[in-house]
Amino acid sequence: MSGLLSLKGVYISYGKNEIVHGVSFDMNGGEFCALLGLNGSGKTTILHACCGFIPMEGRCIVADTECKGLNEKKRAKLISFIPQVCSLQGGRTALDVVLMGFNAQLGLLEFPSAVHKRAALAAMERLNCAEFAEKDFGTLSQGQRQIVILARCIVQDSPVMLMDEPDNALDFLNRHMVLSKIRELIKEENKAGLITLHDPNFAMAYCDRLLLLKEGRLVGELNMRSAKSDELKEKLSLIYGDIELQQNGNNFLMGKAL
Repeated sequence: MSGLLSLKGVYISYGKNEIVHGVSFDMNGGEFCALLGLNGSGKTTILHACCGFIPMEGRCIVADTECKGLNEKKRAKLISFIPQVCSLQGGRTALDVVLMGFNAQLGLLEFPSAVHKRAALAAMERLNCAEFAEKDFGTLSQGQRQIVILARCIVQDSPVMLMDEPDNALDFLNRHMVLSKIRELIKEENKAGLITLHDPNFAMAYCDRLLLLKEGRLVGELNMRSAKSDELKEKLSLIYGDIELQQNGNNFLMGKAL
């Protein structure tokens, strides 16, 4: 067993245009990793392929199970996903959206029980969004929706969490809160969490390892427990160009060089 999540030789194309070129990496339980790269580098494409939204060549293995070819329900038991923008419409309460996380566990004619509802409310309380429970999901802001979708992932209880810039619509305080809760969840429940983030500073602050993607190829990785400023600057420059790096205690802050 290579890890809780393993990608092996992943190639992804749109028509004749190959976007991702032979990406391979492993992630262990309890590990929170960021997939970093410029727009168009293939980050979202990789997550979508793992979720079965688009075809790929290669292998995506979760807990010794090959995911390629699984139906939606079986895949949902292994992988949960938070998109950049939630496509769900209104006409249902926020609590109903969270309860959708139990769908993979329910039979064809089964509905969420009182036990499921208590668990869903507990997940919302964990994320400080229980006040939204009876509100129409469509009336929430995009940031509030993202927090509700994270609560849905908590009750889905899959071993792997894939997240595509889930902080994109959040304000500064909620961004820190959500990333902190995600990290806490991954550590406490020994999940593997892979996230794409627009701002590498948040990745350096919250993630254990950074996977660096450039033009569809992994060009390096950084272990935040052991990486020194020189290594961080050298490898981050591979995708961001000339940068400046400051250190404050154990934290690093990246900015563009003038």
